[in-house]
Order: sequence, then C-alpha cells, then structure tokens
Amino acid sequence: MTAETPTHRRRVLLKLSGEVFGGGAVGVDPATVRGIAEQIAAVKGQVEVSVVVGGGNFFRGAELSRAGMDRARADYIGMLGTVMNALALQDFLEQAGQPTRVQTAITMGQVAESYIPLRAVRHMEKDRVVVFGAGAGMPYFSTDTVCAQRALETRSDMVLMAKSGVDGIYTADPKTTPDAQKLDHLTYTDALRKNIRVMDQTAMTMCNDNDLNMRVFGMEGEGNVTRALLGEEIGTLVTP
Repeated sequence: MTAETPTHRRRVLLKLSGEVFGGGAVGVDPATVRGIAEQIAAVKGQVEVSVVVGGGNFFRGAELSRAGMDRARADYIGMLGTVMNALALQDFLEQAGQPTRVQTAITMGQVAESYIPLRAVRHMEKDRVVVFGAGAGMPYFSTDTVCAQRALETRSDMVLMAKSGVDGIYTADPKTTPDAQKLDHLTYTDALRKNIRVMDQTAMTMCNDNDLNMRVFGMEGEGNVTRALLGEEIGTLVTP
C-alpha cells in the first residue's frame, strides 16, 4: 500500500489598495468591505489566500512627506492605516464565516500576530485567510514591494492585483486616451521598458527575478475577486 501524494492547492496573494476600502472617501466603507470579504470567503477550502492591504484611504505617507512632513514618520503613520484596514477586513471575513488572522510587521500583540512566514503558511493550510498589515515595517518601502516579498516568502503561486476603475493593463490611460488598447498579456521587462506603471519598479524586478506571475484585474465586475482567486483568466497576466 502506497501513501497518496497530497494535492497542492492554489495559493495566492491578493493586493487591495486602501482606496478600495474607502469607496473613494476617507475611512472604511462597510458595504464595500463586506462585499470584498464575501467574495474572498466564497473560495474557502478551494484556495489558500493571503491579503496585503494599503492604507491610502486614511493616510498616504509619500504625499505628506512632499508637503513637508518627515518621510520616515509619514510612512509609519501610513503603516498604521494599513493595520486599521486589515482589522476591518478581518472582522467582515469572520462575519462571512471565514477564519482570519492578521499579521503585522510592527509588533502590536493586542490586535495582531507578528509577521512569521511559516506561521502564515500554516494558517493558510488550515483554511484561514492571512491579512498582512503595517507594510514591511520600515519606511521607504511601498505596499507593492511588500506584496512581492510576502508572496515569495509564503511561496504563493501568483500575485493578484485588484484595481479600481480599470479592468486590466492598457497601452495608455483609458480615461484620457480613448484608443488605448487593453493587454491580455505583458512581461515585466516590457512593462519596465515602456514605463507601464503596473506596480513600482522594485516590486516588478523582484517578481521578474523570482519567476512570480501576477494578474491585474478590475474590482468592479460582478464576483471578480472570487473569479481571480479561482484562477479565471480575467484582466491582464504579467509574467517574467
């Protein structure tokens, strides 16, 4: 009698911007976050999911530093904004029946676990969603870079980048260029060469160098988050 080889489930990291949480305003829009949580909860038991959240609906460190605030201090305040979003998402996921753990790069034991990659992997293997907050725990690092780093360290199969107001990557900004064409596939090298801002250059280089695929898709379609998590070919696929 031979032991069966365990089946490898799809493991993905979902990036959600802070603007998504706010529904275009400052703070958290409960209806919007509840809808996202329900779409994530729909794949329970089928896909192992982690989430990186931004904090732009509360505070944008880079913008405030340009207005005269110390950049490091502004970035730390922005990191705290991501933790607020992470806790909000956790609450709505738990309400939807999806066990969730928040891990943060800055120690805050009363509200979240410290970021430990192997513990995050174990949570996902037990059908828990892991939400990463507080960015990289260091100033000058974007949330995009954190996405690439967390995905690589937890051995995720793909990064899923959810966008508001656009359903993928275009040759130009479709809001200002009517004849811009949507791309079904793009390489990181082409994106860097043509200055297509899919994510910041450090993050794209990390994904490219470590053979990590990314799918960029729009939030607005019905059930798009669930579809992306399940592996449907929506939006734009970005590959090394």
